[in-house]
Amino acid sequence: MLWNIIDRRTRPYRWREINAIVEATEHDNSCQDADQAPASDPNLTVVYEALEAVSVAEAVQWAESQPCPVTLYLYDLGSGFSSEE
Repeated sequence: MLWNIIDRRTRPYRWREINAIVEATEHDNSCQDADQAPASDPNLTVVYEALEAVSVAEAVQWAESQPCPVTLYLYDLGSGFSSEE
């Protein structure tokens, strides 16, 4: 279930190939001014998942298919993964 999108791309008109990360939306609860998401079932909570070189449409579809509410982070291709930063 996709509940939020954070777009961290510096090239926002690139949609064909991006990197995408999802985390449970409840992880955002500690952020200033965040809406408060309810805790998910621990057996279904997505801690961190990532896809590389997918389209924005594929990233959204993938986020929608997650078993708990997630925040989708969009990054430019080549960014977003700590080993690349």
